[in-house]
Amino acid sequence: MGTFSDATALTALAPGHYQATLDPQWSVGTRLHGGYLLAVLGRAAVESAGAGHPHVTAVSSAFVEPPEPGPADVRVTTLRIGRSVAQVGAELAQEGRPRVSALFALGVLDDTSPWWSGVEPLEIPPREQCVPASTRPPGARFDIPLMEVIDQHLHPDQLAFAFGTPSRRGLVSTWQRLADGTDWDPLSLLVALDPVPPATYDLGIPGWIPTIQLSAYIRRLPAPGPVRVRLRASDVGGERIDETAHVWDEKGHLVAQSTQFAAVRIPTDGQLSQQPGDGRTM
Repeated sequence: MGTFSDATALTALAPGHYQATLDPQWSVGTRLHGGYLLAVLGRAAVESAGAGHPHVTAVSSAFVEPPEPGPADVRVTTLRIGRSVAQVGAELAQEGRPRVSALFALGVLDDTSPWWSGVEPLEIPPREQCVPASTRPPGARFDIPLMEVIDQHLHPDQLAFAFGTPSRRGLVSTWQRLADGTDWDPLSLLVALDPVPPATYDLGIPGWIPTIQLSAYIRRLPAPGPVRVRLRASDVGGERIDETAHVWDEKGHLVAQSTQFAAVRIPTDGQLSQQPGDGRTM
């Protein structure tokens, strides 16, 4: 098992130009995990901006084409370095083609409590009462190497989708921590903000949902220990889905959130075990 630090390591080639080696272990099926790819770009953005802006605070990204494991070219464009915010663009390319592009806002985070928050922390049983994820969960059609590097436990009341009886709430709740034992930080939280499995599984929609765009905010430095992650689908239609993820640390503080827009192939009525409702019943 490789570490997150090793998997996101960069070799500087010139100012704003890096080489990354994309690690196949950070994959779902044969596709590299989107949050991991953003962490690679985020590391390049932070290294280019300098010591005065050490943390990713926001990112807006476009997934142009799935990259392959192995060498990748990363280039950073500095847009502005201000007193409290640095804004930089970063692009990951292979074979001369852009694969992932992102715009980052960088700054300095701390672990202070929020002045106000309208988002209630996730209620989930203690981690030891939840179900550990595996690299080949029940009903899965492919391996999930990501589960070798992410220690994930799923809410026991939200696993019916694995046995062909999804709840149709479009909700997946998990405990997560890095399997290498290191604590979460603003870069690695980008992985937690792209949760697996997608909320479509709880809607009775199996298979891959390729990310088109993902926007994320890192709100504060997380406390040591695992985080609680809630992923909820908002709307499905027109072969598109949007999902929202929230992440809380051991103190119950909201530390990160994201919204993802992805493609989805909706099964015909005959392929669904039951008809979905409006998704609002919790």
